[in-house]
Amino acid sequence: MKKIVVLSLALPFVLGSCVSKKKFGLLEAKQKETQDLLNSATVQLNKCLAEKEASLKQVDYLQKNNENLINSSKELTVLTMKGAENLEKSLESLKEKDLKISRLQDALTKKDSVTLALVTSLKREVGINDPDININVEKGVVMISIADNLLFKSGSYEVGDKAKSVLAKVAKVINSKPDFECMVEGHADNIPIKSTVLVDNWDLSVKRATSIVRVLQKDLGVNPKQLIPAGRSYFVPLTTNDTAENRAKNRRTRIIIMPKIDQFYDMIETEMKNMGK
Repeated sequence: MKKIVVLSLALPFVLGSCVSKKKFGLLEAKQKETQDLLNSATVQLNKCLAEKEASLKQVDYLQKNNENLINSSKELTVLTMKGAENLEKSLESLKEKDLKISRLQDALTKKDSVTLALVTSLKREVGINDPDININVEKGVVMISIADNLLFKSGSYEVGDKAKSVLAKVAKVINSKPDFECMVEGHADNIPIKSTVLVDNWDLSVKRATSIVRVLQKDLGVNPKQLIPAGRSYFVPLTTNDTAENRAKNRRTRIIIMPKIDQFYDMIETEMKNMGK
């Protein structure tokens, strides 16, 4: 009887012990499964954190790169604006230069085309067709060159009677242009002067120039304010002084008529109109 009682009392403990082990096993399995999930989640979390950090670095790099691009774009915009301004200024400068070149070319073309007209006009006014008298235009001034055999005797500075008829024609030109200046320039050869009156070839060239000026003023009515005498001795020859013929060419008087620029072109325009008729 006692055995039965003891067995009855022990049976619940045995059965309870069996149930607890079973549940424990289930709980243990569940815990393992949960731990595996936790480990897997931890791995995934760490992977996500690493990816996040990499993404943040990439974002930071992209932000900095974007800032650099923006700054470069601003600098490029400034440079482009400056370049455009410089280009515009360069184009304006080129236009101005082109205009100046065009005007200069027009002026040179006009000068070349009117030189012949001016010389022709002066020859017509003076009425001179003599090989010892040369009329041309040099550097914007009119040059009338007269050989000394028409004006003076050898070694003399006295103007001959024949010369006055030539100078009268020159005076006609000067008197028709009262605002022009007229330089009378004497030239000699290199043969030394043998005279008690003349010191040297400088003296001869100057005295010949002043003799012409006096005739133009006193005998032919040219305003003395227009006249300028000058002597060049033998230092501006037309050719070498090695022959008598060449020395004769170098002995000459040049009358240089110098108009004001506006009057010069007025005269040119008049002659161009006359040529066009």
